Amino acid sequence: MPGRKNADGVASAFRQVQDQARSLLSNLRKEIRAKEAELERLKNEEVSLSRLTGSAPAQGAVAGRVSRRGGAGRGRIDWRVILEQLPKQFKAAQIREIRGLKEKRPSEIFAAITRWIDAGMVKRKDRGLYERV
Repeated sequence: MPGRKNADGVASAFRQVQDQARSLLSNLRKEIRAKEAELERLKNEEVSLSRLTGSAPAQGAVAGRVSRRGGAGRGRIDWRVILEQLPKQFKAAQIREIRGLKEKRPSEIFAAITRWIDAGMVKRKDRGLYERV
């Protein structure tokens, strides 16, 4: 079966190219994260030095960070801790009452609920009503 060997060879070559592409993509992502961290460090340094000199930092130095993070000084939200603060049965509106979540978009809150459901931490009881497992 000469045709069969040829098809296997093509498939094998394709897999090798896919593996190389995955490896390159992984390395590229690591490099991007490193560059972003370096850029963030440089922006923080710029803000510190501008405060020291009393001059205003460049427009993108502060405004860009605030829009990406949703506010200065806010870190990532640990949604597992948020879930622990909720009653056994809760509504989405009750999540918004927790400190620090008042300004969250509904899409972010429902994304968290969906992650909890997917993780088996929450069950949907009724429309808009959820229960911790």
